[in-house]
Parts: sequence; structure tokens; C-alpha cells
Amino acid sequence: MTLIKSISGIRGTIGGEPGKGLTSPDIIRFTSGYAAWLLNRSENSRKTVVVGRDARVSGEMVSFLVTGTLISMGFDVIDLGLSTTPSTEMAVIGHKASGGIIITASHNPAHWNALKLLNSNGEFLSAADGDEVLKLADDEHLSFAEYNHIGKYSKDPSSIEEHIKKVLELPLVDKEAIRNAHFSIVVDGVNSTGGIAVPLLLKMLGVDKIDLLNCEPTGLFAHNPEPVPENLHALSERVNKINASLGIAVDPDVDRLALVNELGDPIGEEYTLVSVADYILRLKPGNTVSNLSSSQALKIVTEKAGGKYSASAVGEVNVVKMMKDMNAVIGGEGNGGVIYPELHYGRDALVGIALFLTHLAKSGKRCSELRDSYPSFYISKNKIEFSTDLDINDVLSKIILKYPSQPVNTLDGVRIEFGNEWVHLRRSNTEPIVRIIAESDLLTKAENLARKILQDFRDILKEKITE
Repeated sequence: MTLIKSISGIRGTIGGEPGKGLTSPDIIRFTSGYAAWLLNRSENSRKTVVVGRDARVSGEMVSFLVTGTLISMGFDVIDLGLSTTPSTEMAVIGHKASGGIIITASHNPAHWNALKLLNSNGEFLSAADGDEVLKLADDEHLSFAEYNHIGKYSKDPSSIEEHIKKVLELPLVDKEAIRNAHFSIVVDGVNSTGGIAVPLLLKMLGVDKIDLLNCEPTGLFAHNPEPVPENLHALSERVNKINASLGIAVDPDVDRLALVNELGDPIGEEYTLVSVADYILRLKPGNTVSNLSSSQALKIVTEKAGGKYSASAVGEVNVVKMMKDMNAVIGGEGNGGVIYPELHYGRDALVGIALFLTHLAKSGKRCSELRDSYPSFYISKNKIEFSTDLDINDVLSKIILKYPSQPVNTLDGVRIEFGNEWVHLRRSNTEPIVRIIAESDLLTKAENLARKILQDFRDILKEKITE
């Protein structure tokens, strides 16, 4: 059983003992803390919270607990039912709500679930606000509403459709160009709400041929739900079999976007953001932001267009903060997360799809040709599990000492640069693992660099055990 509290929300495996997994008492406790935090904020006079969920088997159960708790704290609840993370974020804005809760564990396996907490702007809570929620959740003296002051419950099943309408209204989304391109697209909805949202978006964009793969929102994921190349074999095979123009894969809450080209090859989730940014920068030059674990290809594309690139700590809230500070026109994360502030400040696969298809249609190129037009870098993503009593910061400090002559960034974990190569080590916000990510101009070189740092990590662990 696992329970993780971070800037990415309250995330855990369903069941087990309270405090060790995401159990009913934990869900009620953290929802109560969030409600108390909202009550402490003067701008939240309306006392309305929007709640959406992905299609996980545990989602409906968690939703009952969340909505009941919010109502008992005096909040009106607007239940979106099956929705996406970006659709829920936009629904907070559309309903002028006090905040929102998205019930999803994103890319984690089916036995996980989570509460992603939003402020009145439809954005994730800052680290400081999240800490305050956790403190309030531990307060045994929270006050609940009396019977005549409890909240009301209502449903709004239109969040995905309303979100898509806003996407289609964007000036840089060209429906006519997409329609005239006559794309044939395979969609892998990983048995969650992407199976609802992505086909609907494509139809409204005028795509004539849509082939559905794992689009029934059963919550029984047909494969590991993280949209990385090793999990996209079925999508690649289907694209090849029907000679499709491309394949689209999303994660269960539809904030990450991965693409497979017409040859059945994944273009690499890093290049989702790079290609969309290239399109935006051609028409609206400006600055960009991604996190320290993202490809340097975005930096090159941005500087070529006359903009300035900045790297933030990992985590959507950190990227968004830096995007606002830098007045960035586009940003996101190299895991396939596109943030387009003209729509809203949140990772959004749906706006990523609309902008990418517009770019592809107007370029006149095939998907593989468009990918080949960008600087080629390859990322090796690795992870190592750790025990909860391990001092990760001490291990990272010792790794830095091994490379005294290399440039080091300690904004988020440790990133070490080796010429045009780099490696980033950091503790995950969502799992009990350390991620070790390396990039180079050849995949073999990136893998070799990652293996070298992995061995450094293991050697230090052995030293600590024998101390």
C-alpha cells in the first residue's frame, strides 16, 4: 500500500489501512482539509466546487466520498462525472467556482487513484497552499456545516464538450485546413475518458477517418496507461495495418499526448511539445518554458524563433509559475504535456491535438517528415525504487561530488551537463522512485550515460548500507 502527498495532489493505492493507502478515511480527511482551506480564503464567497473523474474502477466510489464530504462542509458540488483533467480545470473557470477536485491518478496503474486539487483559477495548488491543506487535514477540530447549511448537489455532463468548443474557437486552430488534409487517425483512449474526448474532438475538427482502440471507458486499462513508446505497440501496429496518417495516445486523464507517425513509429513524447511550440512560435514569437527533465530541442527551436527558453522544476504548478513569470506563449513538460495559456494554464492533450493537426495540415508534410525537421535528441528514462527511510538528498549530494568539473543545476534534484548531453536525477512526485533521465544526440549514448549514473547511485547505496 502507498500514500503520497505532493504538489501533484494526494495519490495512493486503493485500500489497506488508513494512512498507508488511499482509503475512505483518508479521502474524507484530505477533502475536508481542502474544503477548510477554501473556507479560509476570502475570495471564495460562492462556496462551489467542481468535481470530475477519469474512468478508473475506483473513481465512482471516491467521487461519492469527495462530494459527500464537500456538501457536509457547506459547499455546493457540481459533479461533472466522467471528464478529463483539462476539462475539469476549465469547468472551474466556466462555473466561477471556488475550486475543483479531479479524481485521477493520471498515468499510474489501475489500482491507484488520487485527488488533484485546484484553486479558483482552475490551476493546481502551490506547494505552500498544498502544505496548508495537509495541515488542515490533520486538524481534529474541523467544523462541519449544520443541517440547514449543508451544500447542494448538481450534475453537469457537458464539461468535455464545452472544453472542445473553447479549443475550436482558438484563432490558431484551423478546422478547414485539418478537414482538407483528410487525415486517417487511430486513437488509443487507454479505456478512460480519452476514449470519449479525443474522438469527439477529431469529429468536430472534421477528421474523416477515426479508428478506435481501447476507447471504451471501462477503467480496465488494456496496457500500462503511461503513453510512452513501450506501451504503444498495439497503436503502432494498428497505424501500420490500416495505413493511417498517425496515431494518438493519451493517458487516463488526458493531460499527456503521445503521437505515432504514419510508419507506426512513436515520434517521442518530448516532440509533442516541440512540434506544437514550433507552430505557435512561427505565428506568435515569444518565450517558452519546460521542466528540467525535458528535451533541449525546445530550447533550440525557441531561440531560432527569437525567443527565450527557461527551465523550471518538474511539476505542472512549477512550469505554470515560470510561464507566467516569463510571459511564455507556450510551455509544458516533455512527458507530452502541452500548456497553451491562450486557452488555460494546464496541461491539455486536446488543445495539443488541435494545434498539432493544424501544424501538420498546413506544413504539407507527413508526420515523420515533420518530426525529422527538428533537432534530433534521444532521451533514456529510467527509475529506481527506494525505501521510505532512504535519505535521497544525501545520495544526490554524493553523486555531485563525483563530477566536480561539470555544470550542475540543483533547482529540482540534480541535473548534470556533459557538453550536449545531460542527466537529471530527482525524486518522483507521484511514486516512491527516483527518476534518472538522460539525453544525448544518439539513443545509445543517452542509455550509456543513464547506466553510468545508475551505477553511481547503486554504488553509493552500497556504501551507505556498509557504513
